Amino acid sequence: MKQLLIYERAAPVSRQRHGDWSVKTGSDYGFARQVNSVPLMATEFPAAVGEYPIVFTGSGETVMPAVILGVQDQQNVFVDENGAWNAKYIPAFVRRYPFVFSSGDDGATFTLCIDEEYSGCNQEGRGERLFDSQGERTHYLENVLSFTREFQIQFRRTEAFCKRLSTLGLLEPMQAQFLLKSGRQVSLAGFMAVNRDKLKAVDPQQLSEMARTDELELVYTHLMSMRNFSGMVERVIEAPVTPPAGGNGGTTTH
Repeated sequence: MKQLLIYERAAPVSRQRHGDWSVKTGSDYGFARQVNSVPLMATEFPAAVGEYPIVFTGSGETVMPAVILGVQDQQNVFVDENGAWNAKYIPAFVRRYPFVFSSGDDGATFTLCIDEEYSGCNQEGRGERLFDSQGERTHYLENVLSFTREFQIQFRRTEAFCKRLSTLGLLEPMQAQFLLKSGRQVSLAGFMAVNRDKLKAVDPQQLSEMARTDELELVYTHLMSMRNFSGMVERVIEAPVTPPAGGNGGTTTH
């Protein structure tokens, strides 16, 4: 599985640089068309479990949950050719775009940034202003800050959940195999899932603590979401494959 970034040029939001900037957002999620996975916060599991496979990515102490959005690199099967997101729930990572927090090396201070390459950024007054005529933050920008701060709080809580899974040794590498409508077989790797047998072997006291903190519920939500892999194949739109000159064509395996 390949994690692609949707941010192209994130710059700190400032009155000096963005005093007359507006942001026009809407239902066009074309910016995420080539992203086949995005991070997911633990608090989003209940909303995401009905549509997406929830997995874990990373290694060591940097493991985080993610939702799978496509079975092939650079393909998000939930975004159509018009940029519409065809699912009931849209991950917060996507909804906060084009904004993001950046932190210094100490991780104690955060700066709100905006992707200046986002097509909705403009200086013609389209959408919502970032600053008013007096140079003060608008209500829109304050709401963006609140949303991004909450995302950061949930990020820390999700880190603690993943650290427990790693400490208990519950995560193992996985690979998903798919047979597309054309008969072509593809595989998706680079992610992890909880091992059911290892979960059953966890010390009862640890399981009791995970139940108390709702982490056990999150684990079972993740395991339940894995069935969503099968439904994703129905969404895949394959590009025509041109056989090599002089060849007989055939099925390509990735």
